[in-house]
Amino acid sequence: MRSGRRVCAAASVAAAFVCFICLATGRAWAGDDDVAHAILFSGRDLWRNGAFAYGGMLYAPDGVEQDGLWFKLLLSGGLYRYSAGSLAGQQVIGMEELAQVLPGFRFTRAHFEAKIFMGPEYEYHRLWPDDPDNSLRGPAFGLRLAVDLWDEPTPDSMIAADASLSTIGTNSSARLAFGWQVLDKEFYAGPETQVYGGDGYAQWRLGVHVTSFKTGEAEWSAAGGWAIDSDNRSSPYLRLGFMQRL
Repeated sequence: MRSGRRVCAAASVAAAFVCFICLATGRAWAGDDDVAHAILFSGRDLWRNGAFAYGGMLYAPDGVEQDGLWFKLLLSGGLYRYSAGSLAGQQVIGMEELAQVLPGFRFTRAHFEAKIFMGPEYEYHRLWPDDPDNSLRGPAFGLRLAVDLWDEPTPDSMIAADASLSTIGTNSSARLAFGWQVLDKEFYAGPETQVYGGDGYAQWRLGVHVTSFKTGEAEWSAAGGWAIDSDNRSSPYLRLGFMQRL
């Protein structure tokens, strides 16, 4: 039964992904201008007790520089480990698969931009050994709310913030970053802080980031610093990101 649900969920996500690709490429090829209607993105997130990879696409029918309706597709997966209190502190290895299909809206005011998304989410968690007290076991469907904010208070500075909340295991995350243009305005660099949370678990991060480093049509980001979690484990973390407009 569980495998059947996973197949159905994967098929639904694949169908949504194909629709997104068709919409994005069809609209772009149909027009005579060079307006970008889609953004492909991917990234990696690593620390001592977890490794995750993600990718997806943003699609804006009226163009990514315009306010209005947006759609977001996100696929991610990874491995993590934690100490299970119900298993006398035994280490548990977890595998996560996640898919989100989120309609949303973008609006701008002067140098401020906000994107708000809300829609269905699918998660699948497998644990070795099984942890009966962990609510994130097997398949789960829920709703995800996500907010992305960007502001340029001065011509040479930026403030970025994002937050996300899911009904699955009350998973949540938030990030706040400040940056200033450096090296003849090649990119932004500055401090950042992050927090992740869920049922019985929390993680905090403090580090530095590099944002909007461009190479041709691609745009890169990176961050690194120190992470500590509610199990009193700590280590360096590294995050890499990539995006390209279509």
